[in-house]
Amino acid sequence: MAQFDLIMPKMGESIAEATILKWVKSVGDTIEEDETILEIATDKVDTEVPSPVNGVLTEIKYQEGDVVEVGKVIAVIATEGAAAEVKPIAEKAPVVATPPPAPAPRPAPQQAAASGNGHAVPAVAQAIMTESTRFYSPLVRNIAKQEGVGVAELEMIAGSGRGGRVTKKDMLNYVSNRTTAPQLQVLARPTMPAASAAPVMAAASPSVNGDVEIIEMDRMRKLIAKHMVMSKQVSPHVTSYVEVDVTNLFNWRKKMKNAFQEKYGEKITFTPIFVEAVAKAIGDFPMINVSVEGDNILRYKNINIGMAAALPTGNLIVPVIKNADHLSLVGLTKAVNDFARRSRAGKLKPDEIQGGTFTLTNVGTFGNVMGAPIINQPQAAIMATGAIRKKPAVLETEYGDVIAVRQMMFLSLSYDHRVVDGFLGGSFLRKVGDYLEAFDPNREV
Repeated sequence: MAQFDLIMPKMGESIAEATILKWVKSVGDTIEEDETILEIATDKVDTEVPSPVNGVLTEIKYQEGDVVEVGKVIAVIATEGAAAEVKPIAEKAPVVATPPPAPAPRPAPQQAAASGNGHAVPAVAQAIMTESTRFYSPLVRNIAKQEGVGVAELEMIAGSGRGGRVTKKDMLNYVSNRTTAPQLQVLARPTMPAASAAPVMAAASPSVNGDVEIIEMDRMRKLIAKHMVMSKQVSPHVTSYVEVDVTNLFNWRKKMKNAFQEKYGEKITFTPIFVEAVAKAIGDFPMINVSVEGDNILRYKNINIGMAAALPTGNLIVPVIKNADHLSLVGLTKAVNDFARRSRAGKLKPDEIQGGTFTLTNVGTFGNVMGAPIINQPQAAIMATGAIRKKPAVLETEYGDVIAVRQMMFLSLSYDHRVVDGFLGGSFLRKVGDYLEAFDPNREV
């Protein structure tokens, strides 16, 4: 019997898991190759997962809302000609409610701390969750931790979700009707010498009143936050800045944009010109195109430039222009415009946000003149381009120095100081600026 295991695809560097948003196909459905089976999401992108084969969907191993590690089998497809043995969707076994255990003695001060709303917050709340055999989602566990709801109390909450699960709504209803703080069970901690005992931080609890609005982070925002914190913890960030005169570049685009669109059917923005300059500069300074793996430096021969693109939600996604140094300005323009359109429509494919070796972000889009971006791990550098502004500048002429109105902009480069020192980072950034300043105002389209 021929079967094909559908695995959770990798959606980019540093992405170890994804959330199943929706199963488009059901068990027993016939599926054609490249037909969408399910929709998944990470902190970088919401996307559809197509079927690599023709066949019948015989088993779904995870439910909607489940967070699944990359590489795990999420479904089984019986390929054409195989006898399809259809299995039901994997369910968590229902748990029969049992009377809560006898209340534990009041926890010692080092085991629990009082939160702002008067509820005791266990110092080992995450460990408490492991005492229960009942399934609780990460969101439910987080609410329980914030509100000081112990395992015994959780077991008593009736779940309205599938298979008796406790949902977010169940938790919020329970907390809002909760009048007194119950006594909480905590796991025994091993006896440690006083000098080596780690201090226990009280878990923050939201304060609810008319002056404060509590807005829960959505899934993507939580994952972005986690990724940003990780990047700052992993890489010692240094940021360098240069100011660049882009008058020739600015005037050329203004003069040629209509002819360019008529000839190639694409609007030319500044982004492909920036990408072209970055790709050239990486060729001059290849050690900027690296990442760190343990005590080794990985230098990439391919120049794959990620371009940060804004989503309708305000979040950013980074599609990758592969082998950018091999593309002409026309090719770069088509790639940039295509990625921008499909980013907004949520139509990027998983492999289009993977494999980046360097990232470019345009803070000038928001009217900012400069920025200090956070490195997109595991890369070693990220460059930001600021807004182009008219400014007085000193020009050297054969008749002496003069002051003229010029189109000026700032470039900034954040780099991992473990492997990119100031000389390399500063020289690379200056080289990008040199390429932009040397742009040929008579360049043909």
